[in-house]
Amino acid sequence: MGPGPSGVPKRVLAAMARPTIGHLDPEFILFMDSMKQLLQRTFLCEYGLTIPVSGPGTVGMESCVVNLLEPGDTIVVCINGFFGERLAIMAERCGAKVVRVHETWGRAIDPDKVDAALRAAPKAKVLAFVQAETSTGVLSDAKALARLAREHDCLSLVDAVTSIGGTPLRVGAWDIDVVYAGTQKCLSAPPGLSPVTVNDRAMAMIKERKHPVQSWFMDFRLLQGYWGMSTRRSYHHTAPINALYGLHEALLMLHEESLELAWVRHRRHHNALRAGLKVLGLELVVPAQERLPQLNVVKVPQGIEEAKTRDWLLKVRGLEIGGGLGALAGKVWRIGLMGHSCRSRTIEVCLRALAEVVDDPRKGRVALRAAMDEL
Repeated sequence: MGPGPSGVPKRVLAAMARPTIGHLDPEFILFMDSMKQLLQRTFLCEYGLTIPVSGPGTVGMESCVVNLLEPGDTIVVCINGFFGERLAIMAERCGAKVVRVHETWGRAIDPDKVDAALRAAPKAKVLAFVQAETSTGVLSDAKALARLAREHDCLSLVDAVTSIGGTPLRVGAWDIDVVYAGTQKCLSAPPGLSPVTVNDRAMAMIKERKHPVQSWFMDFRLLQGYWGMSTRRSYHHTAPINALYGLHEALLMLHEESLELAWVRHRRHHNALRAGLKVLGLELVVPAQERLPQLNVVKVPQGIEEAKTRDWLLKVRGLEIGGGLGALAGKVWRIGLMGHSCRSRTIEVCLRALAEVVDDPRKGRVALRAAMDEL
């Protein structure tokens, strides 16, 4: 129940154990087309370049940044946690001018601040932000921020690593240009792949670059040739075949449940966990209207040693939760309810263990009843 990776279902692990075939095998080419279609259904868009980049979410982040930015470009980056700052640092390494829009850690990005920053930087090429900030458990308004990008005639770049599959994200309807995600959170696949989707507007700008993309491996134009819709593909790299098997199976499971019901499940189980934590006297950091259902950030009670408690939970109770990052290090626990781990059984284990932490096991039973009432 940490900030990721989440638990992986046996069905996904079994899929990964299938025999490995060649990355240019005709059967694998058909499989690639099926993968693209499943990812388009997951992003809720029909963008031509919708692929799983070979590498974790950070590779997805960097591949988007290096394709969109050239030296001298201006990018506005929203920062309300650890991963927004990482976006800004990557952009600086591309030689871009970075305009940072800071928000308090634990709060959603304020669209008014973003609007002001875009007005002050009229030549901005990209507006980048994290929809679901894993470091703080905050959900920002992706629809409103993407609309601002369009109003100011710049591309929107969205980090959906923790939101994809767990929180509403309607890429096509919200007219978002570029999105990268991760497999190891609400999709319930192992880490190692980063789904990415890029619309025609962004691809046109990439093709008009004055300088080559600084990373050959991450060049979307080259990857487009490998993941094209025809049976004739240009060799780019040896795809991680078995990891792709796992992601494909995880996406099948997601859509068997339905994307919308998965969003509802994450919200319902968040409400259950919140009710139980309240009984235990544990307080969530983020205001209710800005909370990310799949990542719950809890204030560490006074007198309890944060790191030692997590170590005890893992070694004695078999429960993994995360600690704080950056400004929240040592002050919070990050409790994940993601994908396959978003179940009543994990909530039960968590609340019983935390009742021991606050030294009142009897409250565990009351907390569990409060949680189950929400389900």
